Amino acid sequence: MKIVGVGAGPALMTQEAISAIRNAEIIFGSKRAIELAKEHITCRTNELSDYTLRTLPDNAVVLSTGDPMLSGLGKYAKEGDEIIPGISSLQLACARLSLGIEEISVITAHSRDIGAVKKRLAKELRNGKNVFILPDSSFGIGEITGLLESLGLSRQISVCERLGYPDERIARGTTEKPPDVESDMYCVVISKNKK
Repeated sequence: MKIVGVGAGPALMTQEAISAIRNAEIIFGSKRAIELAKEHITCRTNELSDYTLRTLPDNAVVLSTGDPMLSGLGKYAKEGDEIIPGISSLQLACARLSLGIEEISVITAHSRDIGAVKKRLAKELRNGKNVFILPDSSFGIGEITGLLESLGLSRQISVCERLGYPDERIARGTTEKPPDVESDMYCVVISKNKK
């Protein structure tokens, strides 16, 4: 099986990903992943209803939005599976905000223990790190800024929405005056120093 990153938005696939998709015999993926790759698909597609990949055939190509190793389907790979990376929202956010990836701590709240996410976020910020967060419906911008205020951490906050899409939007604010969110497809970058 191949798990292929189709990028965070349109036209963000690598040549390796495009080749794997064009040569696939059968493809599985979310509706959004299939939509991002549709111009390169030449075989039958199946929308995934759950993420139990072990029941899929060995010749399957599984599409993962963004990069499979950033809160993606790569965590479900088994020994012998091939993972082809994609352009992630982390890469795009760092490029748009002129931040080096090596300067960022990455946290995903998506389908995670929110208590553990809060502890890690507090630790990284207290250690002076910039933080990139993939939020969850139960831990979005309001909960993030509420936690920072309760900890007395005043930071610059950027909300990066629909990265890679024509209607991409970046809103900036602070812990005290957080940026608004207009989409459910966003990530948050917390800078270690207010500017």
